[in-house]
Amino acid sequence: MMTSFFDQFASPSFLGIPLIAIAIALPWMLFPTPPSRWLNNRLITLQTWFINRFTNQLLLPLNVGGHKWALLFASLMVFLITINMLGLLPYTFTPTTQLSLNMGFAVPLWLATVIIGMRNQPTVALGHLLPEGTPVPLIPVLIIIETISLFIRPLALGVRLTANLTAGHLLIQLIATAVFVLLPMMPTVAILTAAVLFLLTLLEVAVAMIQAYVFVLLLSLYLQENV
Repeated sequence: MMTSFFDQFASPSFLGIPLIAIAIALPWMLFPTPPSRWLNNRLITLQTWFINRFTNQLLLPLNVGGHKWALLFASLMVFLITINMLGLLPYTFTPTTQLSLNMGFAVPLWLATVIIGMRNQPTVALGHLLPEGTPVPLIPVLIIIETISLFIRPLALGVRLTANLTAGHLLIQLIATAVFVLLPMMPTVAILTAAVLFLLTLLEVAVAMIQAYVFVLLLSLYLQENV
């Protein structure tokens, strides 16, 4: 029984061909394409308003040099939200529950922020490894600690997104299984459990959006340190 709970996180395949590529490409097919007319419909207007608000909020603390990342951050945000939300539908697969995929997003983008900092302002970038006013005997230890914390950042990004989505999916499946088991024996308890399942599903919808926002927000904070 326990192994079946984790089967939902296995990459689906058809005739031995992994279908994760289709799961990753599907969200881009769902977005409406803006027409050439001056007046848009309500869906495209709402989509444009959401992306503009998010971009303004995200890039507010960044200087002009960091605004070049606006398109990348907005696209990544919309992509992660769509994948996370589609993963809450029945009989679907959530690619962001795979640590390899999340690390594939986190490591290159984090490394790009570090390289930009080293290229544009190497003194300031290296200065983050040693806080000002550090006693001389603690300098080697703090440099090692700050270096380790720097390299842990992409791992924390990927693990945070994977762990939150995986835990939510497991809780939903566990409570849904409990509802089906309790329904013939204790209908009242099963109805109360189903109400808890409904509230947990609403919470997971919020978690799916918040985790995508946190992922991109932390990347913007890393960029802010290096531009």
